[in-house]
Amino acid sequence: MINLLARIFIKNRADYSNPFVRQQYGTLCGVFGIFLNVVLFGLKLIFGILASSVAMIADAFNNISDAAASLVSILGFKLSCKKPDIEHPFGHGRLEYISGLIISFLILFMGLELLKSSFEGLFNPSPVNFSLFSIIILIFSILIKFYMYFYNSRIAKKIDSVSMKATAQDSFADMISTFVVIVSIVCSKFTTFPTDALAGIFVALFILYTGIESAKETIKPLLGTPPSKEFVNQIEEEVCKFPHVVGIHDLIVHDYGPGRRMISLHVEVPGDKDIFEMHDIIDNIEVSVAQKLNCSVIIHMDPIDTKNERLSEIKDVIHAGLQKINTNLTSHDVRIVPGPTHTNIIFDVVKSFDCKLCDEDLKSEIQKYVQTYIKNSNCVITIDTPYVEME
Repeated sequence: MINLLARIFIKNRADYSNPFVRQQYGTLCGVFGIFLNVVLFGLKLIFGILASSVAMIADAFNNISDAAASLVSILGFKLSCKKPDIEHPFGHGRLEYISGLIISFLILFMGLELLKSSFEGLFNPSPVNFSLFSIIILIFSILIKFYMYFYNSRIAKKIDSVSMKATAQDSFADMISTFVVIVSIVCSKFTTFPTDALAGIFVALFILYTGIESAKETIKPLLGTPPSKEFVNQIEEEVCKFPHVVGIHDLIVHDYGPGRRMISLHVEVPGDKDIFEMHDIIDNIEVSVAQKLNCSVIIHMDPIDTKNERLSEIKDVIHAGLQKINTNLTSHDVRIVPGPTHTNIIFDVVKSFDCKLCDEDLKSEIQKYVQTYIKNSNCVITIDTPYVEME
């Protein structure tokens, strides 16, 4: 159904990185989700009242909260597409993350309300009227929620939407909670034990767990996360295909929302080449990466000595020492400053997150190793953090 609606209402529907296309997908899925949740709310409420089932009525109101979450998601997509202005020069893309966080809070709120009503039902139980038609309605609800989970997950992956991922997780939680409600209604036919209230407590705890996990996922991009290895590999591949590029380092990715990423990095080039030629190459790299990865790019050009055999030997010693300390350590910007009594070896070390040594101890270990092989040397080391987490 979503594919059919997308063909009808979304122009250039396969251009998932386009902000306008993303907004249309978010709006389409949100409106369709509101429609389905309102239908489920009406059916569950009616038959929940007829069956005197606390769990079923609570599940009905959970669908209303889902409809509200879909409305928040639509607003998030709409507002995140606003163009940059004086107060927000990097755009409003992170509003989509905020909408996902609001959806998580709505999930938590409904979980707490359901937990409260279920505990009340545990101490003041009321008989549940078994109804085969109620069971059919709930099974129908599970099927609808599975479809909502399926299309929200699929579209969220295509357009890389945190908000829609939260909606998909909510739909999955609803499937589990509705199944538990079915079990409680069936069990109530064979026992006077308040299975309905216990089922409500279980459902509430599961919804709370889903809300907490969803909140964690939406908070991550707001706090800032490292770029994926796939994205880093794309950058490296695009940069290194240009002539005279030796390597890259100090890559930083700022995420201001989907389609609003800013990248800065250092590109190493031979120091003996014409500076105007190298500058032209750097400009071409910036344009190429920006167009291919849909982001803004700033590149610092790092000239390096590629023909100094002594420097190459020193780099090999440093690399061997780093590998001995931790296999995920790397170095860059290695240069030497000879003096009458000693030689300063200046370089940066990228310290992986799994390295347990403090910065000063790490510098000391590297210094000891280098001095073993390079006499009268002094290491001047700057510790960097990695731009992507190592495995």
